[in-house]
Amino acid sequence: MQLSTPTPHKTIDLSGLRCPHLVVATMKALRSLECEQILQVITTDLNSPSNMTAWSRQSGHQLLEVYDEDGRFYFFFRRGEETAVSSMPLEEVIE
Repeated sequence: MQLSTPTPHKTIDLSGLRCPHLVVATMKALRSLECEQILQVITTDLNSPSNMTAWSRQSGHQLLEVYDEDGRFYFFFRRGEETAVSSMPLEEVIE
């Protein structure tokens, strides 16, 4: 059995951004997808693996895969159902 990288329905490149802006942009992009669709997020922030993983556990959106390559982190999220965290107004996330 060979594992393969998920095929995203949408990709966003957030290189140069840091939290909380990474989370806000990811939430916005996920809201534009239908349930079960896959979002690829590209980041360069060294803290993004721990931050995005923690956010995924709270949000109800499944982190399918994360890997790093040449100083960039690649995340693959499957959009889940809305939860209290994922349905928060984006302004509240930034505060």
